[in-house]
Amino acid sequence: MGQHLRVNLTAEEHDELRALIDRGRSPARTVTRARILLMADRSQGKRHTYQDIGRVLYCHPDRISRVCRRYVLEGLRAALYERPRTGAPPKVTGDIEAQLVFLACSDPPDDRKRWTLRLLAEQMVVLGHIDSLSNVTVYDRLKKTKSSLGR
Repeated sequence: MGQHLRVNLTAEEHDELRALIDRGRSPARTVTRARILLMADRSQGKRHTYQDIGRVLYCHPDRISRVCRRYVLEGLRAALYERPRTGAPPKVTGDIEAQLVFLACSDPPDDRKRWTLRLLAEQMVVLGHIDSLSNVTVYDRLKKTKSSLGR
C-alpha cells in the first residue's frame, strides 16, 4: 500500500472547509471530500488512519488516499472539486437534429411506405449533413423531440 501523505491544513483552509460543510449548499461529493480533509488533517493534533476515516465516512481508503494526494500535490481546490471531464463534443448538434426531423417528416423514398431509423441514418449521410450516424442515435434524437411519426 502507498505512503500516507500528511495533510496539514492552514487555519484559513480549515475555516473554509467548515463553512463549506455548514453551508449545506455544496454537492455531496464536495462535502465528503471536505470531511475527508478535515479528518485527515494532522495540524489539529489528531491522527486518523485512512481506515478509520473510511469507517466513519463510509468511504473506501483508496478514495481517501486520492483526496489527500490531490490536496498535497495540487492544493485545496483540486482536492475538493472534480476536474472538467474530457469527451468528444456531441456529433448531432441542433441544426443537424433539425435536418433529421425535417427528413423524418418528409415523404419516404418511392420504394418505401415509411422511414426506418436505419434508412434515416443512411440518408443523412448521403445528403452530406453528417459523416456517420447510427440508427440508435437517430432513435434517441427523434425520441427527444416528442413527436409521433406513427399518428
